[in-house]
Amino acid sequence: MSLDIMTPRLTASPFTRANPLSKLAAVAMVTVVVMLSVDWVSAGVVLAAELLLLPVLGISAWALFRRGWPLVVAAAVGAYGTALLAEKTGAVVFEAGPLLFTEDSINSGVAIGLRSLAVALPGIFLLLTTDPTDLADALAQKLKLPHRFVLGALAGLRLVGLLVEEWRTLGLARRARGVGAENKPLAKFAAFLGQAFGLIVQAIRRATRLAVAMEARGFGGAQRTWARESTFSRVDIWVFLGGALVSAAAVAAAVSAGTWNFILG
Repeated sequence: MSLDIMTPRLTASPFTRANPLSKLAAVAMVTVVVMLSVDWVSAGVVLAAELLLLPVLGISAWALFRRGWPLVVAAAVGAYGTALLAEKTGAVVFEAGPLLFTEDSINSGVAIGLRSLAVALPGIFLLLTTDPTDLADALAQKLKLPHRFVLGALAGLRLVGLLVEEWRTLGLARRARGVGAENKPLAKFAAFLGQAFGLIVQAIRRATRLAVAMEARGFGGAQRTWARESTFSRVDIWVFLGGALVSAAAVAAAVSAGTWNFILG
C-alpha cells in the first residue's frame, strides 16, 4: 500500500505563495458547509469547484488520482455501504435478493461519497501547497500559539516525508527476507500489519530523539525569534474570498434544489 499521498511536494502556483492562515480559513469554510448538510448537491458543488481549481493549484488530475486513490476507494465503499444500509424509501431502483436500492438510499450514498471527497481534497491541496515552516511561522506570529505546540507540529510535518521513506525501506527489507511474499490475501494483510507496527516503532523512536534534541537546544524557551516574517498579501484576499464564494454557492444550490439537509435540524 502506497503512502505517496502523505509526501509533501510543493506545487508551483499562486496558492503556494498565500499565507497558510488564509488557506486554512478557506478550507475551513468549505469543509464546514459540507459537514453541516448531508446532501449531494452542496457536496457536489464544492467537489466540482475543487476539481476546477486543479490547474490553478498546479496539480494535474492524474497526479491527484495517483496520490489520492485510496480516498476515492474509501469514498466509493462508504457510498455503497450507505446506500445499502440507508432507509429504503422512495421508488425501488435495483433489487436482487438481499440487495435493495431505492432512490432515497442511492441519494444518501452519493451524498456520503461526494461529501467524503469534498472534505478530503482540501487537505491534500493544503499539504501540496504549504511549506511546514511557513505554517509554523503563521501559527506563532499571527495566532500567537505556544511555541512548543508550533514547533512540535512543525517537526511532525517535516517527519512525514521521512516516514514515507521509512515505509518503503521497511517494505524492501521485509521482501528481501521473504516476508509477505505469499499471494494469499490473509498473508498479505498480516504482512501489512507487521510492517505498519514496525513503522509505528520507528516513528516513536524518531519522535523521542527529536523531542530530546529540541528541548536541549532551547526550542521550548519563552523568548523566540523568527528568521522570516509571516505576512498577508493580495493573494490571501482572493483565497479567502474564493473559499467564501464556494461555500455560499454550495448552500444556495442545495437550498434552491430543495436538498439541503441540516444535520442538526
